[in-house]
Amino acid sequence: MQKSILAAGCFWGVQHKLDNLKGVISTKAVYAGGEIAEPTYQQVCSGNSGHAEAVFIEFDEEILLFRDLLLFFFSIHDATQLNRQGPDIGTQYRSAIFCFSEDQEQTAKNLIDELQQTPKYSREKIQTIIEKADLFFDAEEYHQKYYRKKGF
Repeated sequence: MQKSILAAGCFWGVQHKLDNLKGVISTKAVYAGGEIAEPTYQQVCSGNSGHAEAVFIEFDEEILLFRDLLLFFFSIHDATQLNRQGPDIGTQYRSAIFCFSEDQEQTAKNLIDELQQTPKYSREKIQTIIEKADLFFDAEEYHQKYYRKKGF
């Protein structure tokens, strides 16, 4: 089993999409990349905590390679938007890949370089940042599997 943390805007939709991807074992809405321990949703939403709304993923790499997980990640959001996704604006909505190993980091860098050369990204720079998956904190329970709880 492998793990990853991905940020692509509001974690509700991202988690919902990842939950339906073959090879994903579990997901959890988290706050990643910030400077405050155990942040609240209000602290993260203020944009002052440094955290991104993100999704922690456990996946079976015999079914889903990390590179393929990242390809899916790039297909579900606009990686050319800096610190936003649609109407959600701020660093807490940044596009980010939080890596647990040097192999993950290298795979992410190589894929971003490769994608940047494709027609889809030839006019605009990919804004996705790569960060180390040092500290992350579970989001509050009401954020977990939000779409499923609301019947979407």
